[in-house]
Amino acid sequence: MSVNDEHDIEGLKCIGAAVAAARDAMGTHVVPGVTTAELDAIGKEHLDRYGARSAPQLAYGFPAVTCISVNDELAHGIPSPERVLRAGDLVNIDVSAELDGYWADTGASFPVGTVSAQASALLRATRLALEDGMSQARAGAPLRNIGRAVERRANSCGFRVVRNLCGHGVGRHIHEDPQVPNTFHPQDRTILREGLVITIEPFLTTGATIAVEDADGWTLRSPDGSRGAQFEHTLIITRGRPIVVT
Repeated sequence: MSVNDEHDIEGLKCIGAAVAAARDAMGTHVVPGVTTAELDAIGKEHLDRYGARSAPQLAYGFPAVTCISVNDELAHGIPSPERVLRAGDLVNIDVSAELDGYWADTGASFPVGTVSAQASALLRATRLALEDGMSQARAGAPLRNIGRAVERRANSCGFRVVRNLCGHGVGRHIHEDPQVPNTFHPQDRTILREGLVITIEPFLTTGATIAVEDADGWTLRSPDGSRGAQFEHTLIITRGRPIVVT
């Protein structure tokens, strides 16, 4: 969507605050021994406080409130009471929801207890890739600059970008145009316009460049067992720094 007035901005900020609160609350409970179902319940509790509805449930009939992906699961992992987090794991928490007709999407990856030096470096590189991408998100700039910045960060840190997972438009639905690739596409002539609402969400891994669908029909994982991380914000494009609502 593109914002038309201050009412749109406030609506996006409200749903952005809801998903960010759920994300952060879930993140504080990422410890060895917790189950992903327990984390999902925490996310639901916080969304309920705001009156927000789970976007993956509302839009796609997803079998949980949030998406929680562990290690080689790159996206859309299904929370389960059987999935117990263990020290050394990496866990991604992705929260998206709707409130009063506005939608927002956010995500973050967390270490479970003490993790390897490589895992710590992956988390840092992915977080920096998000910051790099956001630095390119301003009205009048080419959309492809976001992917170029993400890809450069990944390469400089020795990690790979998942090419078939990307950011997207958001605001009136969970997935809207345009797609926001995490790699550089020189043929893409799309120019970012003021008021456009998008997500930027780098997916970096220790090896894989594609995600494949698991047998459950939802989970996307690396085909080679390599681990991944993702960080994501919803933002509004302006002529200067974007307005980050999550």
